[in-house]
Amino acid sequence: MPPEERPVTDVRFTPEFKRNLRHLARKYRHIRSDVQPIIEQLELGETPGDQISRTGYTVYKVRCPNTDARRGKRGGYRLIYYLPGATSVMLVTIYSKTEQGDVTASAVRKIIAEFEASSQ
Repeated sequence: MPPEERPVTDVRFTPEFKRNLRHLARKYRHIRSDVQPIIEQLELGETPGDQISRTGYTVYKVRCPNTDARRGKRGGYRLIYYLPGATSVMLVTIYSKTEQGDVTASAVRKIIAEFEASSQ
């Protein structure tokens, strides 16, 4: 299907994602422009990154470079998103790989469950 005919995917943000983004923005001034290309890919219906298993949901983790730290994708951010439907994406959380280890599958499940319960 040509790009102009694809439906635009609705991208939503969990409170956890917004909170983490605000926290990281204090230290990394360019985080929003670093993350924007991934959000644009998601809006086009693409699914960048690797699927996370054992969550019970269709969840992906994608690496994002941190231009403030200049360490490339490996030392950059990790953005976790969930596909609740064919034309919707929920940004679950974001973290800096240099500041935090991997987020567990149970933590991802908890964030998604809390968001779904609050949005009903």
